[in-house]
Amino acid sequence: MAFLGIDYGEKRIGLAYGDDLGVATPIAPAVQPEVEQRFAFIEDAIVRRRIRELVVGYPYNMDGSVGFKAKEVDAFIVELEKRFKLPVHRIDERLTSHAVEQTLRGSKRYRRDPRSVRAEGIIDSQAAALILQDFLNQRFPPTFDPEGFEDEEEWEEER
Repeated sequence: MAFLGIDYGEKRIGLAYGDDLGVATPIAPAVQPEVEQRFAFIEDAIVRRRIRELVVGYPYNMDGSVGFKAKEVDAFIVELEKRFKLPVHRIDERLTSHAVEQTLRGSKRYRRDPRSVRAEGIIDSQAAALILQDFLNQRFPPTFDPEGFEDEEEWEEER
C-alpha cells in the first residue's frame, strides 16, 4: 500500500512517499504559482506512485486546540477528498517545519541561502516526510525479534 504525506501551505505543499515497509521519503514539492497547478502536481504524484491513502499534517495549536490554520487545512482536505476520492488521515504536525529547519541549519546550502531552501519547498517536503513517518510508525509499528539475545535482561536493555 502506498501513502502520500502532505504538509499544506498556501504557497508550497510539501510531499513525501511511503509504503507498508514503513519508511517515509521526501519527494518533489508542489510549488507551482497557481492552486490548480499544485493540485495537478499532486494528482500526478498520486497516479505515478499508485497512492491509496493521503496523510495530511494537521496544525494543532500548542495547547492542542484547533485554530485558524487548522480550518484552512480542513478546507484543503475537503478538496483533496472531493478530487481524489482517497482516505485522508490527519496527523499532528506541531513543530515539524521547525525540526526540519533545525536539522538543515547545519548544511552548507541552508547557510548559504536559506530563502531558496524555503522557496523551493525543501523544508516543506522534509516536514511532510516527518508527518508521514509518524503515521507509518503508528500504522506499522517496528517489531524486534528477541532471538539472538542471551537473556531477557539483554533484550530489555536493547529496547
